[in-house]
Amino acid sequence: MLVRNVEEKIKDVEGFQVNFLHQRSGSDVRGHKDIGGNYKYDYKAKNGYTVSNWIENRFKNNFPGYDVEVLNGNGEPVPGNTKLETVRSSY
Repeated sequence: MLVRNVEEKIKDVEGFQVNFLHQRSGSDVRGHKDIGGNYKYDYKAKNGYTVSNWIENRFKNNFPGYDVEVLNGNGEPVPGNTKLETVRSSY
């Protein structure tokens, strides 16, 4: 599946946008890159999760070799200790 499609699926399910990053360089992964996986969740993570919890429990297991930035409603990356409820309410 293409990165842009996975990013859109995450937005639809979780209620926030993300940027895929190359694990080694930290640079943005282009949207047309096929990463060969899909976001397997159909329900959003609990509002009490932090961004770090979400990354560890939902992202890393599905997309090894990639990092991710969770973005607030202004398109800015949020720190790992931010609650998902806070991120979602910024949209």
